[in-house]
Amino acid sequence: MFGGYNKHGEKITKLLSLGVVATSAILLFTACTGKKQGSIGQSKKDSIALITDSNGISDQSFNEAAWAGFKAYGKEHNLQKGSGYQYFESNSATDFTPNFDQAAKSGYDTIYGIGYMLKDAVKAAAKKNPKKNFVIIDDIITKQKNVTSVTFKSNEAAYLAGVAAAYTTKTNKVAFIGGAKAVTIESFASGFKQGVTDAAKALNKKIEVTEQYIGNFTATDKAKSMAQSLYANKYDVIFHAAGSAGNGVFQEAKAYNQMRSASQRVWVVGVDVDQAKLGNYKSKDGQKSNFTLTSVLKRLDVATKSIADQAAKGKFPGGKHLVYSLKDNGVSVTKGSMSPKAWTAVQKAKTQIVSGRVKVK
Repeated sequence: MFGGYNKHGEKITKLLSLGVVATSAILLFTACTGKKQGSIGQSKKDSIALITDSNGISDQSFNEAAWAGFKAYGKEHNLQKGSGYQYFESNSATDFTPNFDQAAKSGYDTIYGIGYMLKDAVKAAAKKNPKKNFVIIDDIITKQKNVTSVTFKSNEAAYLAGVAAAYTTKTNKVAFIGGAKAVTIESFASGFKQGVTDAAKALNKKIEVTEQYIGNFTATDKAKSMAQSLYANKYDVIFHAAGSAGNGVFQEAKAYNQMRSASQRVWVVGVDVDQAKLGNYKSKDGQKSNFTLTSVLKRLDVATKSIADQAAKGKFPGGKHLVYSLKDNGVSVTKGSMSPKAWTAVQKAKTQIVSGRVKVK
């Protein structure tokens, strides 16, 4: 690791190597009902708890990726779910504070807020529990020594998805669908659009990119409706960064593709975790195929486990801002269903970004 300060005077610690992969799952407390579904933490220095956003733990995206790191951490440290590691689901923002209170009272030593929407709840909980460790994912909290802030250079991986989209589109019309309009989501959009634009120039063609927002991360029906309109208007690649709402994009793509031959399929770019399995379908001509072009990975599993490992050793990086990037495998893309030509272009773009020859905005 090495340290430094950004233009806002915030302390930043760059992670130079992340070698851990994770896995996930677990049941415990449901904040909105107050029903306990697992055993209580044991106030051990290596116990950890995760507070979800309103998408829940099984969102096949953001929360699930973070939970994967918890499962891997528990397995490596021989901890039991419930007593050693746990999650608290939030059905809405009103559950955030009660969940942090419950996690702290239950004895968990390091408590994670998954998503920028939990920032205020993390700040308040950290102030109320100065002897415990807290982590905010996807935002920055300053001047609190018991809080670690984690952000990702998602724009870098999104750029690669843009390159893949440019090399795949047949209609020269691609789209981005975001959840709520926020800095973290707009980062995906800007990187994607830049990747499409740069690749289009290399291909000597013009590609139209449209950007739309659902307004939240839960409205699956709205996402499905937006995707339906885009596909009907000849957009053949859609990149979503919309949490569980993004499942609506996959639903529409599947319905659309099942009525056509595999050669006429439209595509979806997944987010946060590998969403390839959501793209499995059977085309009109009976061919088994897949329409997940690639997935933009945000390695929350790496981040949650790495920080927990440090805390267990008494080296919790409190007061620091950890930035995960393409260079250290903190973000990446899957090969998915890319053509060999598209994959080669993506690998070239990755090398250019890591070397600094290409700057992603």
